[in-house]
Order: sequence, then structure tokens, then C-alpha cells
Amino acid sequence: MEKETLALHETLEAHEILNFKTVCLLRSKLMQGICFDNELKRLMEKDVQQSIMDVNELLNFYKNTQLLQ
Repeated sequence: MEKETLALHETLEAHEILNFKTVCLLRSKLMQGICFDNELKRLMEKDVQQSIMDVNELLNFYKNTQLLQ
């Protein structure tokens, strides 16, 4: 299977999204430790699980593409 190529600006935008999702993941995970509301903790855990799936999808996307030179 031939790899898709990304232009430089597309690579940078994908990298920014990956950084944002990683920060969201870390923040939700850390906030769970200081949260006392069980419903809010469940929402944050749901966000953590979704963020993990999003980060993994972005990483797989990176593996299947190459930078346009």
C-alpha cells in the first residue's frame, strides 16, 4: 500500500491537534485525583478514554503518511 503524503502545513496542523489532545488527556487524568463529585469523575474518565482513542488514531495516521518534500 502506497503511503499518503502530507504537505508541511498539514503535518504541523496534525501535530498541533495531537499536542492538544495529549494536554486534554493529561489534564482530565490529573483532575480526577482532586475531584470529589463522582458524576464529574465519570465524565472525566469518559473524556480520558476518548482522548486515548483519539491520540492512538492520530499516531496511526502519522505512521501511514509521509512528509511531502
